[in-house]
Amino acid sequence: MTEAPSTTPKVESSEENSSEEETFKILVTHPEVPQEALDLMSRGCKLIMCESLPPNRTEILQKAKGVHGMFWGSHIPLDKEVLDVAGPQLKSISTMSAGVDYVDVEELKKRKIPLGHTPIVLSDAVADLAMGLMLSAARRFHEGRTKIDSSTWENYHIEWMWGQDIRDSTVGFFGFGSIGQAIAKRLKGFDIERVLYTTRRPIDKKLEKQFNAHKVEFHELLAQSDFLFIAAPLTPETEGIFNSTAFPKMKKTAVLINIARGPIVNQDDLYTALKTNQIFSAGIDVMNPEPLPANDKLLTLPNIVITPHIGSATKRTRTDMATIAAHNVLRGLVGEPMLSPAY
Repeated sequence: MTEAPSTTPKVESSEENSSEEETFKILVTHPEVPQEALDLMSRGCKLIMCESLPPNRTEILQKAKGVHGMFWGSHIPLDKEVLDVAGPQLKSISTMSAGVDYVDVEELKKRKIPLGHTPIVLSDAVADLAMGLMLSAARRFHEGRTKIDSSTWENYHIEWMWGQDIRDSTVGFFGFGSIGQAIAKRLKGFDIERVLYTTRRPIDKKLEKQFNAHKVEFHELLAQSDFLFIAAPLTPETEGIFNSTAFPKMKKTAVLINIARGPIVNQDDLYTALKTNQIFSAGIDVMNPEPLPANDKLLTLPNIVITPHIGSATKRTRTDMATIAAHNVLRGLVGEPMLSPAY
């Protein structure tokens, strides 16, 4: 069980000649935060709840003034405007997400406001979904369903609906942190040949041995991977790196899986790569924009499987994420190290 902050979150009243204590106020930007997290924060703190669904920036700005902490439960940009509106008493923020690409991290650092996030805890759920995307893209689940819907079974052809084998394959990872390693752990039961990965720094030698993993340059990752998982954060360096230059370097039998962030892939170029069979297929849980419009051209392709960013969408995982975020906020309020700091 995660330990709560060692002191009850309170702040001395700033009113003249007053010795009373004022309760910390925490802005909760999403009305559906799991109750376990709300119960945790409400012990000694006043929760300022946003009610809009989907979360609304206008309401957030209206309710942010004067709060001491923020439980950021959406991907609405957390930027200088929000911090200015909140005021100088703001001292603790946590997102309920692993990625913080929608947060102006440098502005928070400049103001010396600690930021928490919730990686690691969602790794297993995201890895499970990644395996599903790999299997469904490799074995043409979506295309097979369309054949059923249109009554165009052609199983009299021996080569009908042939997919890609996972056994004896080379599996590549663009990014090989906790999510990538959770996927690699699950792949052990599929008798793959080896793991390649591209990261800024090599992982621990013991982990390399455990996963039979080898660090390679990006161009080698593209050329040698039969299955390629994107599991890296979105940064200026990774944005759009899978593009019209990268796709022709991949095997024509390659399967691409993206469970990281949509903008890492140039979607127009992905469409072309799939349409012209530069790669075999793709499975994506993230896209750009989100929500993806119903008339997006990617949805016209038979060789892509798309899920609506549900990698962490299990009751256990989302509750754990919310609880960690709550602990982060509470610890920041009393000046203790956050359970899961973003920096």
